[in-house]
Amino acid sequence: DIDFCYERRGEVIDYVTEKYGADHVAQIVTFGTLATRAAIRDVGRAMGMPYAAVDAVAKLVPNDFHISIDQAVKKSKELSDLIRENQQVNELIETARKVEGMPRNTSTHAAGVVITHDPVSTYVPLATNDGVPVTQYIMTTLEELGLLKMDFLGLRTLTVIDDASKAAGIDIDAVSINDSEVYKLFARGQTEGIFQFESSGMKQMLTNLKPTALEDLIAATSLYRPGPAKQIDTFVENSHNPEKVRYITDKLRPILENTYGCMVYQEQVMQIFRELAGYSYGRADIVRRAMSKKKIAVMEQERETFIAGCGKNGIDESAANSIFDQMSDFAKYAFNKSHAACYALVAYRTAYLKCHYPAQFMAALMTSVLDQSNKIARYTAECKRIGLRLGPPDINSSMKGFTANGRVINYGLLGIKNVGSDFIDDIVEERKNGRFIDLMDFCKRMQEGHFNRRAVESLIRCGAMDCFGGNRRQMLQALPSLITNLENYRQSTRYGQVGFFDLGQGDIMSLDFEMPDVSEFPKAELLKMEKEMTGLYLSGHPMDKYADICRSSGYAYTIDLIEAEKDTMSKYKDKSVVKLCGIITHVTLKQTRNGGTMAFVTAEDLYGSIEIIVFPKTLEKYSELIYETSVISVV
Repeated sequence: DIDFCYERRGEVIDYVTEKYGADHVAQIVTFGTLATRAAIRDVGRAMGMPYAAVDAVAKLVPNDFHISIDQAVKKSKELSDLIRENQQVNELIETARKVEGMPRNTSTHAAGVVITHDPVSTYVPLATNDGVPVTQYIMTTLEELGLLKMDFLGLRTLTVIDDASKAAGIDIDAVSINDSEVYKLFARGQTEGIFQFESSGMKQMLTNLKPTALEDLIAATSLYRPGPAKQIDTFVENSHNPEKVRYITDKLRPILENTYGCMVYQEQVMQIFRELAGYSYGRADIVRRAMSKKKIAVMEQERETFIAGCGKNGIDESAANSIFDQMSDFAKYAFNKSHAACYALVAYRTAYLKCHYPAQFMAALMTSVLDQSNKIARYTAECKRIGLRLGPPDINSSMKGFTANGRVINYGLLGIKNVGSDFIDDIVEERKNGRFIDLMDFCKRMQEGHFNRRAVESLIRCGAMDCFGGNRRQMLQALPSLITNLENYRQSTRYGQVGFFDLGQGDIMSLDFEMPDVSEFPKAELLKMEKEMTGLYLSGHPMDKYADICRSSGYAYTIDLIEAEKDTMSKYKDKSVVKLCGIITHVTLKQTRNGGTMAFVTAEDLYGSIEIIVFPKTLEKYSELIYETSVISVV
């Protein structure tokens, strides 16, 4: 299991293909199944329901691992009420029940590659996906066959580190791992953008732990998981008061002393089996695997052997049972220390870059999530907090990705809708011949190659051409005739029909271009265009004036709730009461089976959007507040 820069993963696969032979290497198939939320969304699409309405229903499913529709209906009162109130939602859920768990699609495993002694086809059936050979057995079947499976995973963070280090002009492998300023950053919980340390729960743990060395980060990486997490408070308390640590038996001291009496790593479980119960290395590892895979029957069988082994070492049955129970609960989710150490080192290096080269780091980080507008918004806020400014896209200075220029980060052109990579390459290349002066100069110089009107309109709409002086309405109105005239001129000169100075008065735009005399769009319209083109409000945000009161009043942000779906340790649990403040961007009204009216509302804050279901009684009470552009507070 090896992580690589995600832009170079293909090179690794090419290497093993060349080394072992093309017919000895294949990627691995994976079968996607219809999980509860996916089943609801797919069925809703097939029924022709609005996406926002279906998405709102799907989000009522509790964020529990492998939860079924039946379990979701029992657990979520909002979902069961909606099914009862709305005939269409009832039909949606009933149909989704019938397809849930069925195979949905095949795809290629994100990391897995199988390497064989004889040609792969000797062992397993193959198919091709975009010309690449893919096994038709899944990962676990290949492992059972005894084939060598390597996980070559493209890790975004490694690319961020590489890009930021190059921009800063440093060798990241040579930096000290004992930089006190970096550990102070961790201790303050200022870890937005730091690998594995971004969640609110992890930040809270760091502020309590006050790490001062890499060993502390290794432990934190291992502890912040569902199994070991129960020991976080104990670990933190013991780390500040090591003299208070107590052990069930003194034989645990040399094993757990470095982690203040807490089980933190899988290696400690193996060591306990060996030192306390006399297991061999091999058998200790087999039991560790059984624990991690939750094989109850195997574990209970081993309990008897463990207790007997402990008895031979003078440890009584009660203490042995207690130790075994702790290990069983812990091992389900635990990291091995080598894994945790790698993660901690990667985290330290990202923190080092953020601490000493913040602009270069944030530019590389934001480039890596260009397709995730909610994360761009979140990192933009972090830039403001640490004294950096995000500059708008600029046709004369922006590159494909975000770039650092002093304390300013220039917006990347690849983050603009309809603007393709090849066209950006053409723009950057043409800039070597001088800055673009105005819209006409840009179109004349760029009309060959990958030039297209839609891309230019997007550049205007997002503000990338504001440097030309004219307002956006002027440029959008002038663009069609400008392109037509330039194209007519190009065609005429191509066939030798007319010289440049033979143009008549009707072609004057090609020579002496003037903007139409129209005023700029209203500010709200400009913001809307920026949002449509980049996923962000670049020159302001409708919620900016409410930011301070939202922060001081304890409002949650949408990004916190989105991240909570992936972070089982988040403070935002299912059924938690949260306060949100946002601007309504869309409202869909629906009739219930009882003749009432309910609403599916999309509301947006500084970091993203969320779907809200408004039941009939609530809608009737607050109907005057529920309309597009209304700013609302929701509990």
